[in-house]
Amino acid sequence: MREVIIYSGENNFWVAECPSLPGCISQGTTKEDAILNIKEAIDLYRQ
Repeated sequence: MREVIIYSGENNFWVAECPSLPGCISQGTTKEDAILNIKEAIDLYRQ
């Protein structure tokens, strides 16, 4: 389990980043999309 930070970004997108994995950042049009996308990014980062 990793800590994820979610915040409002530019152009009405939500940004999600995982501070313990440098450069592991994603976004989505909704908070839910951002969460799904960061989960995928974390999985890909660890490969």
